[in-house]
Amino acid sequence: MDMLNALVAFLNYVFVPAMAYGSQLALGALGLTLVFGILRFSNFAHGDTMAFGTMCVIGVTWLFQSWGISFGPLPTALLALPFGIVLTAAFVLATDRMVYRFYRVKKAKSIILVIVSTGVMFITNGLTRIIIGPEERNFLDGERFVITAGQFKALTGLTEGLAVKSTVAISVLVAALCVAALFWFLQRTREGKSMRAYSDNEDLALLSGINPERVVMVTWIIAAALATIAGTLYGLDKSFRPFIYFQLLLPIAASAVVGGLGSPLGAIVGGFIVAFSEVFVTYAWKKVVGYLVVLDLEPTTLLQLLSTDYKFAVSFTILIIVLLFRPTGIFKGK
Repeated sequence: MDMLNALVAFLNYVFVPAMAYGSQLALGALGLTLVFGILRFSNFAHGDTMAFGTMCVIGVTWLFQSWGISFGPLPTALLALPFGIVLTAAFVLATDRMVYRFYRVKKAKSIILVIVSTGVMFITNGLTRIIIGPEERNFLDGERFVITAGQFKALTGLTEGLAVKSTVAISVLVAALCVAALFWFLQRTREGKSMRAYSDNEDLALLSGINPERVVMVTWIIAAALATIAGTLYGLDKSFRPFIYFQLLLPIAASAVVGGLGSPLGAIVGGFIVAFSEVFVTYAWKKVVGYLVVLDLEPTTLLQLLSTDYKFAVSFTILIIVLLFRPTGIFKGK
């Protein structure tokens, strides 16, 4: 029985939260690695694009709520998500037209575009905070739990309860659907094949008649969609505050690098590796270990390697280790 209680505690505090967080990081890393693979620069503004997209979703959610529109047991934000994607895609395309296109025409080096994206990052972050404010926003409505700890205890008779939030189930399900849709698009559609060809060999792709501006436009639209979805899922699961998304760039970048920059599959795997690493290192294992040992040996400390305040240090450490020993990542990206 104690073994089962330990397993439930592990699932409740480690596995389930890490699955949700990993799904959110994977979607964020997919957008980042897509831009890197096709436009050939690391987009430092990606985290704040997530914040901008989430802000748009929150605004439309509030509008729907004021009109009395809801999604039943599901968050109203899911209804607002397509509108947020359209607004974010328009903003990103405008940014490309006004900023990135100039340097792309000039054939600027990748490091120049990285610096430019840093400027875009600060502008986007400031714009988001001006529009919605720097305060924390909680925009989750509908049912909060798929199953509560009390319901689980009543069903199983165990001491430890398992609570699964609706946002966790939504994050995993939406991420799976998005990943499947993206891979189908890249493998089966004409636009997707053009993007892969452009990524593999730009000169040969141009000789084949592929329109580079169209490839760039589709890339930005997909990246904006993934950023908005990832940011909204993270905001629903935790809460929304613009500066948090600025910080999220680190674990997202670590996820992309761990999997292999330019590799969509690597971004997904890297997202879950980083998420599970952060949760494993920052979780206090006292409760789980307490179920597995005899009473006399029960730990008196929290058995926590790092405080949750230092969870981004885990991402940074992973990023440094990978760059030192395997810079191409697991799936040998660029």
